[in-house]
Amino acid sequence: MKTKKERADFIGQKLDALYPSVDVPLRHKDAYTLLVAVVLSAQCTDKRVNEVTPALFAKADTPEKMVRLGREKILKLIATCGLANTKSKSIFEMSKRLVAEHGGKVPDSFQGLENLPGVGHKTASVIMAQAFGVPAFPVDTHIHRLAQRWKLTNGKNVEQTEKDLKKLFPPERWNKLHIQLILYGREYCTARGCDGTKCPICRALFPTRTQPVKTLK
Repeated sequence: MKTKKERADFIGQKLDALYPSVDVPLRHKDAYTLLVAVVLSAQCTDKRVNEVTPALFAKADTPEKMVRLGREKILKLIATCGLANTKSKSIFEMSKRLVAEHGGKVPDSFQGLENLPGVGHKTASVIMAQAFGVPAFPVDTHIHRLAQRWKLTNGKNVEQTEKDLKKLFPPERWNKLHIQLILYGREYCTARGCDGTKCPICRALFPTRTQPVKTLK
């Protein structure tokens, strides 16, 4: 498999075989609770987020309720998540903006989402893909590293990796593929478990590779 396209096709087939159906790892019931969960997931495991959100959503599962709950109580409920102080502010201010400018509804556009406090392009991409079904390709650090190990990108930054992956895979694949890559990375090609030479896909794509792949952040 000498070309990027050949590698991409193989990876897509392998991931479909391993994960024929996928669900969003973060527990949620609508676009707003997914948005809050994604904000919480930055530098925090999905497992921890899923442990925190039931108590939070029991008290506030809408922007209006979150605003009434207040930042201090939000902080107490999410204290075990990394960057809790910053996240509590983002969730509170984001909720205020949703109430004031969007009638309490999560906007279904990249621009509307990225204008919210604490919401960057990756978070907006997750919401567009998983809440609204719009083709998007959220690229986190782990997917960025997988793409480098598999020589699907030159690895300059996550923005470039997103562009490169979108060229290699058709839009109808993006939303599912994003989750498949997350699941594969966690199970087989972890930061410690594979250096570009050990997991099934790395071995299949590069059977003669002997040196670890140095990935760029």
